[in-house]
Amino acid sequence: MDFNIADELKSVQELARQILADFTEVEQLKQVEQQEQGFDEKLWGALADAGLLGIDIEETLGGTDLGFYALTALCEEVGRTVAPVPAIPVLVSAAGTLRRFAAAGQKENWLPGIADGSLLVTAATEEYNNDNPANPNCRAEAVEGGYALSGTKTCVPAASQSRRILVPATTGEELVVALVDPAAAGVSLSPQVVTSGETRHELHLDKVQVPDAEVVATGGKALDAMNWVQQATRTALSAMALGVCDKMMRMTGQYTSEREQFGRAIATFQAVSHRVADCYIDVECLRLVTQQAASLIDQGRPADEASTIAKIWCGDVTHRVSQASQHCHGGTGVDRDYPLHRYCLWARQIELSAGSSAQLTAQLGQAIGAAYSSP
Repeated sequence: MDFNIADELKSVQELARQILADFTEVEQLKQVEQQEQGFDEKLWGALADAGLLGIDIEETLGGTDLGFYALTALCEEVGRTVAPVPAIPVLVSAAGTLRRFAAAGQKENWLPGIADGSLLVTAATEEYNNDNPANPNCRAEAVEGGYALSGTKTCVPAASQSRRILVPATTGEELVVALVDPAAAGVSLSPQVVTSGETRHELHLDKVQVPDAEVVATGGKALDAMNWVQQATRTALSAMALGVCDKMMRMTGQYTSEREQFGRAIATFQAVSHRVADCYIDVECLRLVTQQAASLIDQGRPADEASTIAKIWCGDVTHRVSQASQHCHGGTGVDRDYPLHRYCLWARQIELSAGSSAQLTAQLGQAIGAAYSSP
C-alpha cells in the first residue's frame, strides 16, 4: 500500500500556501481585522482565480473535483496563515453538503458561483450548543408550497455576506434541511464577535417561508446530510488546527533558537527543547488522525468514529501547543504586534467548536461501552 501523498495534491497545497502567504502579512491582517466583517474578499477572489474554491466541486459545475481530502489540505493552509476567509462554512459545511445531497437544479444554482467566488453560501450548523444532528434548534412547519422555519442559530459565519444559509430544522416528526435567504421576511441577523476576533451572527427566524425549490433534503436523507456535515466539519476543523499548531510549533522553534539567556540560545536548555519536542509529537499525531478521517470521508466510508477521534485530538493538541508556545515565548507571545497571539486565539476558537475534547471523549466512551455490552 502506497501512503505517499499524490503529486497533484502536493501541487494544490503548495499553490494554496503561496497565495495565502501573499495575502497574510501582519500588516495586511491588521487591516482586515479593522473591517466590520473581517473577511478578505481579495484573498477569496485570488483563491477562486486559482481554482482552489472548487476543489470539492464537480468539473461540470466549475470545480476541479479533487475531493474532500484535497479540501482539507486547503483548510490546513488557511490555518497555517490564519487567513480571514470562510473556508470551512462555505466550502465544507455548505458546498460539500450541496454536492452530495442537493438536487441537480440546486447544485447548478449555487455550486458554480461558489467555485468562481462570485457568491457565498454558508451553513448554520450546531457547533456550540447542540451536537445532535437529529434535533436542531429550529422548527419547521409544513405550509403550502414549502415550509415555515422558526428558531435561533448562534455564531453563523459569513451570514451577512451569503446569498443563502443552509439551515437544519425539525417538524417534530422528520428533519428538514433548507436554504434560507438572509434577506427574506422574518430573518434577522445580530453580530457576535467570537474568540478568534471574527464577526459572526445570531440568526433568528420567525416563520420564514422557504419554497420547496429551496429544500435540500427531508427525512432520512436530511439526517444523512447533517451527519455528513458534522463529520466533515469536525475533520476540516482538525485540518485547520493542524496548520495552526504546526505554525505555532515552528514559530516557537525559531524564537527559542534565536533568544539567548546566560550566553546561549534557550532552545539548548533541556526543559525548552523537551517542550517543543512534545509539540512536534502532538502535531504529527493530529496529522495522522485527521488524514485518516479525511480519507474515509473522501471515499464515502463510515467516518463517525474517526472524525470524533480527530476532533478529540484537535482539542487537546490546540490547547497543549498553544500553552507551550506562549510559555516558551514569554511576554513576547502576548504582544499584539507579534503574530503568535492570533494563532493562540484561533486555537482556542477551534478547540471549543463542534464539540470539546471532554464532551466527545465521553460520547466515544459511551458508544464503545454500548457496543461491548450489546448481546
